[in-house]
Amino acid sequence: MIICLIGGGQEINQGEAGIGLWLSCLLERYPEWRLYISDQLKDAEYAVQDYLKRLETRQYTHFVADLHLNVSMRSFRAEMVSNWVKQVLDFDTGAIDSYQKFKDKYPIKLCRDLKVAKQWLKNQARGSERYGIVASSKAYRLRPLAIDVRYQINPVHWFLNDREDVRSSYYLEDAATEFKVQGLELDWVCVSWDGDLRYSPDGWQHWSFEGSKWKNIRKEERKAYLKNAYRVLLTRARQGMVILVPEGNDEDHTRKREFYDDTYKYLKGLGVEEI
Repeated sequence: MIICLIGGGQEINQGEAGIGLWLSCLLERYPEWRLYISDQLKDAEYAVQDYLKRLETRQYTHFVADLHLNVSMRSFRAEMVSNWVKQVLDFDTGAIDSYQKFKDKYPIKLCRDLKVAKQWLKNQARGSERYGIVASSKAYRLRPLAIDVRYQINPVHWFLNDREDVRSSYYLEDAATEFKVQGLELDWVCVSWDGDLRYSPDGWQHWSFEGSKWKNIRKEERKAYLKNAYRVLLTRARQGMVILVPEGNDEDHTRKREFYDDTYKYLKGLGVEEI
């Protein structure tokens, strides 16, 4: 017997295929195996619609509702945070009501000034509670804010060292990317949102900074990786987070205000409070 606990929307790097690859393997190589699987894998984040159709006609396949683990225990203060993040990324207006249900015990704030975000983190933390800054690995134009994602942190120092160590998350100098924090958490987090993922009424716009300018990402696979990167970043905090969306600078063609303003307005429109 093999028991697999597999999450959706966590594929962030080339070669990661999530649940779909497991199902493909079972369909093509192990048709005689008995498969027991959740009947709630229809959401876009799982990306297994084609496989589900084939599984319906596969012998020895059983869809079981009880196999879907739909309660997240990552955040002990708010079980609904993961669902809220999914709604935000899927443009589901239900995020407005979802946030109202847990905002008093799991605060999420919005700001445009890194200094303000840092101070908020320090004000929230009590005792040994840990805080830090995270950002997308594609967030290259946060560099003017002294957030350089191309610098690779040592996760041991970042997650474990004390407040006096400049390498620790406490010092709020080095940001961790989705690759360093996936599967790990802090108590309080500042999520720094760059122009790589931009809100638009027609859906997310996906960008990659190459050379001296932003280039539109066209491959669906890479778009999914970028969206999932923000899913990871937005679910790293146990107790609360502040989302930093910079104001931008129209004098810098790589950081125009328009790259950030719509995203900020979108998040604010979902009820996230400004500080």
